[in-house]
Amino acid sequence: MSARRPHIDRLFLFSTAALALAGFVIFLSASLGLLAGTNAVFGTVALKQAAALLMGGAAFYLFSRINYTIWRKFAWIILAGAIGINLLLFIPQLTLHYNGASRWINVGPLSFQPSEFLKIAFIIYLAAWIYMAKDRIKQMKLGLIPYVILMGILGTLLLIQSDTDTLVIIATTGIVMLLIAGLPVRHVLLAGLLMGVVVASVITFRPYARQRFMVFLHPATNTQGAGYQINQSLIAIGSGGMFGRGFGQSIQKFGYLPQPTDDSIFAVAAEEFGFTGMSVLLGLYCLFAAACFRVATRGTDLFGAMVATGIAMLVVAESFLNIAAMLGLIPISGVPLLFVSHGGTALIITLMAAGIVANISKQQGGRTA
Repeated sequence: MSARRPHIDRLFLFSTAALALAGFVIFLSASLGLLAGTNAVFGTVALKQAAALLMGGAAFYLFSRINYTIWRKFAWIILAGAIGINLLLFIPQLTLHYNGASRWINVGPLSFQPSEFLKIAFIIYLAAWIYMAKDRIKQMKLGLIPYVILMGILGTLLLIQSDTDTLVIIATTGIVMLLIAGLPVRHVLLAGLLMGVVVASVITFRPYARQRFMVFLHPATNTQGAGYQINQSLIAIGSGGMFGRGFGQSIQKFGYLPQPTDDSIFAVAAEEFGFTGMSVLLGLYCLFAAACFRVATRGTDLFGAMVATGIAMLVVAESFLNIAAMLGLIPISGVPLLFVSHGGTALIITLMAAGIVANISKQQGGRTA
C-alpha cells in the first residue's frame, strides 16, 4: 500500500492565491491613476508588478518544497545576513532617499527595501530561540531579556532608516509569538511598556513622526498640507459607499490621492469596491491568518508552529496597520498593504514566507478539510 503524498493545506493555499489575485487586480486599477502624472509610467509599473507576482509565485513553489526544519539550523546565519543587508544602507552610493527616509538600496536598475528581509529573518530566529528554550521561555533570562536585546539591535537599525512602522510590526509579531509560547503576561506588559517609551521618544524627538501624530490628532487643521493625504483618503473611502463606483472608476486616484499604488491603495480599492468589497478583502486576510494558525496547531513541532504563527501575525499586523492609517484610526504609516501595494520586494518576500508555511503544512503529512 503506497503512502499518501503530503500536500499543502487547502484553506491556506486558497487564501494565499485569493489574496495574490485580488491584490493584483486592485493594483492594476489603482495604477491607472499614474496616467494623471506628467510622466505616466502605467505600463512599466504594471509590468514590474506582474513580474514580481510571477517571481513571488516561483518563490512560493520553491520554498514550499524545502523542508522548513533547515531554517532552524541556520537561523542565526539568516538573521546575521539580514542585518548585513540592512547595514548596506550606510553606504551612501547604494542608498536611495525618498520622503526624508533612507530605506532603499539601489543597485543599477534594481532597488529593494532591506527591512523586508529583516522581518522574515526575525521570525525564523525567534522561532528557533523559542524551540531551543521551550518551557524555559517563561524565565526572564531566556524569554524577555533576549527579546529586548534583539529588539534593541533591530530597533537601532530601523530607527536609523526612519522606519518606526516596521519596528512596531516586528516588535508586535515577536511579543505575540512569545506570549503564545508561554511568556508570562507580566513580561508581555513590561515589553509593551518599553515599546511605548520608544515610540513616545520617536514622536518627541523626530519631526516627521511628531508631524504625523499631530495630523492624526487634528486631521482637519491643514487639509492642503500635512493633512492632505488622510483627508483625501477619507473622501475616497466615503465615496465608495456600500458597493463602490466600480472597477477602474475611482476619481481620487487621478491626481488627488497621493501614492495611489502604494500607501493609499486601500482608499482607491474602497472607492471602487465599497464597503462590501473591502469586507471581502479583510475577510481574506483573516482567512489567511486562520489558515496559518490551523497549520500551527496540527501536529507541527514547536519551531514550525512558531514560524507559522509569526508569519500570520506579520501579514495581519502590517496590512491592518496600513488600513487603520487610511481610515484615520492611527497616524499615517509608510507600510504597504501586503499582496496589494506596489513593491516587488514586499510581494516576493511575502509569497516566499507563505511558501515556508506551505511546507510546514505538507510536513504534517495529512489532508486537511
